[in-house]
Amino acid sequence: MTASERQLSTTVLVIGTGGSGLRAAIEIAEAGVDVLAVGKRPKSDAHTSLAAGGINAALATMDADDSWQQHAADTLKESYLLADPRVVQTVTEGAARGIEDLERYGMPFAREDDGRISQRFFGAHTYRRTAFAGDYTGLEIQRTLVNRAVQLDVPILDTVYITRILVDEDGAVFGAYGFDLDDGTGYLIHADAVILAAGGHNRIWRRTSSRRDENTGDSWRLAVEAGGRVRDPELVQFHPSGIIEPENAAGTLISEAARGEGGILTNALGERFMAKYDPERLELSTRDRVALACYTEIKEGRGTPNGGVWLDVSHLPRETIMRRLPRVYQTMLELQMLDITTAPIEIAPTAHYSMGGVWVRPDDHGTDVPGLYAIGEASSGLHGANRLGGNSLIELLVFGRIVGQAAIDYSRALPAQPRSAAAVQSARDEIAGLLASDGAENVRALQRAIRNTMTEHAGVVRDEAGLRAGLAELDAIEARMTQIGVHPDIAGYQDLAHAFDLKSAALAARATLEAALERRETRGCHNRSDFPDLDESLQVNLVWSPRDGVARESIPEIPEEIAALMREVETVGKLVE
Repeated sequence: MTASERQLSTTVLVIGTGGSGLRAAIEIAEAGVDVLAVGKRPKSDAHTSLAAGGINAALATMDADDSWQQHAADTLKESYLLADPRVVQTVTEGAARGIEDLERYGMPFAREDDGRISQRFFGAHTYRRTAFAGDYTGLEIQRTLVNRAVQLDVPILDTVYITRILVDEDGAVFGAYGFDLDDGTGYLIHADAVILAAGGHNRIWRRTSSRRDENTGDSWRLAVEAGGRVRDPELVQFHPSGIIEPENAAGTLISEAARGEGGILTNALGERFMAKYDPERLELSTRDRVALACYTEIKEGRGTPNGGVWLDVSHLPRETIMRRLPRVYQTMLELQMLDITTAPIEIAPTAHYSMGGVWVRPDDHGTDVPGLYAIGEASSGLHGANRLGGNSLIELLVFGRIVGQAAIDYSRALPAQPRSAAAVQSARDEIAGLLASDGAENVRALQRAIRNTMTEHAGVVRDEAGLRAGLAELDAIEARMTQIGVHPDIAGYQDLAHAFDLKSAALAARATLEAALERRETRGCHNRSDFPDLDESLQVNLVWSPRDGVARESIPEIPEEIAALMREVETVGKLVE
């Protein structure tokens, strides 16, 4: 490592510059408190910017009968009763305020002629409650938050990779350590409180809607190594339609609007297969049902040579495609030179969203580690076994605000901030050790090995034998990880970053496999072919740590005013991604 090291101090450190991290940083800055946000990828290109469909809040602008209670009921129903009702209430009750905050920052929502915010259906919602900005909602939210952060002079370091949360002898946070991706400069950042907003773990599958080098489970590793735990790691949402080629874009989403507009799914034999799985709704079935159908066709040998199925919209009028599916049309032209008005799209299920995450308290999203908080896809509690479409973006805003305030309160109550020279030295030594490693194993090859293992043994459908085989493969990969070589070059320290990504991916894979083994039932996104039925005794959250393995955690009762509103929701015609 280069000899230089920068030392910074701030009241609150935010790790991650996507929607949740920026919203927390804004809350802290608006209160006049020092905050620093760091990210390993450019803030303008955070994962939040990929979210297309919209953001939920029971504003009742379109349907006067909507309420936060109904939004909560829909969320809990869709979670297969694994969401925490307290978290759900906080998000749904605070959603309107979240939208108001965005408006205050200048967010350009789509509006009706009379000025009301437009809202549309999205998946299993009882009413129209998804606000949007074209099909670029996440991108507009990210832009809006970046602009507000700039107005407030929030310092944002775009090229700093955090390798460790620093905790003192009593286990409380006092900052973090990392390095600059361009020149390797060490960063020792002292902070009273740390907010983890570094995303989920779905990049550890071979096909995923995440880009390279994001969502590798960084949040989980940082929290666990500091003394935290992970909740529901096995609950991963697979989107039915990710493209297969080119390899570097495998998993890129084809919007579910393609099915909503009349797209049909066929296997390699030319059979339209959804009638076997959902004869009434066909292609307009729910996300988990369509993903399972596609997976089954491929697994049973009726898939394409590339391991996919066909999604065809070419029978639709060309003007319909150009007007209603412009982003899909453009994406396929750019990536494959494919004209979807004349040819079908080859797709397969793709890992899309981590519904579990770091264990947090329901009220302030504090972790087991004093002074450490987690928000957004890094956290857990809202989604259970199936995420209600459009809920992820509102979660960022509601808990970004709450956690920002909680971190301020925590800092103000600290009588002093003990530090640990040994913890700092250990973080320095970890980086130095990796930079000195000159083994024969290639970091990228080992990342690929983990992704192959997870795809093969912990994909859409799982079973005992496969999960145990996956754990055995992971043991072998972890043994090879002791022999890696890390070689920074003139282009920067990406190789060192990949080594830490690999550590995170291995931890996230182990958590996922061990919890999936424990959840011997089929519920929501979690399909066990050897346990095809839902098990009432498993209406619990599974909490994992490398120290204690998997433990069961009971879920509080649903308040009566919400439980009374829970019912089956018709989803036909509402599939807008």
